[in-house]
Amino acid sequence: VVRPISERDRSWVAYLIHELWMSDIVVTHGVVFKPAELPGFIIDDDGEPLGLLTYQIKGDACEIITLDSLRKHTGVGTMLVNAVKRKAQESGCQRLWVVTTNDNLRALGFYQKRGFHIVTVRPGVMEESRKIKPAIPEIGLEGIPIRDEIELEMILAPAETEPSESG
Repeated sequence: VVRPISERDRSWVAYLIHELWMSDIVVTHGVVFKPAELPGFIIDDDGEPLGLLTYQIKGDACEIITLDSLRKHTGVGTMLVNAVKRKAQESGCQRLWVVTTNDNLRALGFYQKRGFHIVTVRPGVMEESRKIKPAIPEIGLEGIPIRDEIELEMILAPAETEPSESG
């Protein structure tokens, strides 16, 4: 079941973010986010959480802040992205976007397979992010130094509305 985060989920969201992101904050493009306070979606299977996505809508854009699948390769991440895409379209957003780091090859592949395109690379910005969040490691996945942010986006079509009955 994919459902919006409710107030009763907030402590679990805070716990998960702290465990997976080494802090209660996420720093991306120089902005500090507290995912436990953001809107989002949870997938659960009979009460067992399988994944979490948090996002922010600003103007005509929806940014994915965090995406965590607790069961890799089962479609959890795809279902969460589809849920936020629908929400963004219903909210009138024209673009859905996300930022990841240069070491996160799995995320880069995941998002591109789902229709996102790389639109911006911010070389060397992780040094500034570490000043805000020192817990960001120097070396990331696959032993790759974490140096850069990579922004990906998907241009959204307007949400489909039910055809009106005429005549």
